[in-house]
Amino acid sequence: MESWDDGRLIAECLAGDQGAFGVLVSRYQDRLFNTVYRVLDNLEDAQDVTQESFVSAYQSLASYKGDAQFFTWLYRIAMNAAISLRRKKKATISLDSTKGPAIAFHPVDESRDSQPGAALERSESEAQLRWALSRLSVEHRAVIVLKDIEDLRYEEIAEILKVPIGTVRSRLHRARLELRELLERFEQDKQG
Repeated sequence: MESWDDGRLIAECLAGDQGAFGVLVSRYQDRLFNTVYRVLDNLEDAQDVTQESFVSAYQSLASYKGDAQFFTWLYRIAMNAAISLRRKKKATISLDSTKGPAIAFHPVDESRDSQPGAALERSESEAQLRWALSRLSVEHRAVIVLKDIEDLRYEEIAEILKVPIGTVRSRLHRARLELRELLERFEQDKQG
């Protein structure tokens, strides 16, 4: 069952095999969680949105038409939930959220980059990136995460966010400029 494509797993799930949906969850949960976490920058919220997204996808599976890839459809559900939650929380962000970096979920990495010195440098870079991403609007953050971190195509991002491709391109351009400025400012503040 692990080697089946998404379409076959969905068909099996619709026929009553709940294990087939479990395979889909296993296949996409880490990637979905990491994307949602980068948008929300909050571990508990990302876990909740990821779980809610799979529940919603399971409940709505009969409405999945197959005109998009399953993960694109799933990402749309998750991104809508993440953006909605972020907008709701925007007005109630506490000053405590600036006390330090949040704990992130990272899979085990046994490459040479996982050496202690490399881990510290990577941790500092990730903290800088998280800091800069947290300053972007939710629309800019979403498009940066989907394109530059998840490496999705413009068409997939447009479908997930339900906006025209031109909007994706312009948001991405503005988001990259803003992100660059924030990272440069961070480096200047660190040196000065």
